[in-house]
Amino acid sequence: MAHLGLKEGDVVVIRAGEDWPELLFRVDEVFEDLVTGYSITGPLQGEYGEPDLGLILSVHSRATD
Repeated sequence: MAHLGLKEGDVVVIRAGEDWPELLFRVDEVFEDLVTGYSITGPLQGEYGEPDLGLILSVHSRATD
């Protein structure tokens, strides 16, 4: 998701799905079609995931250098 300039440590908003509410997700790695990392809010808090870039609604906060 180059147009958002995502990088390790950024926190993004993941849209709600059938099985989960909207949540915050800390990015570990950015790939061409997905990011990896961990949910930091909601019922999936602490869970590892690999959401597709299409699930990202916005950047909540940027990593500090």
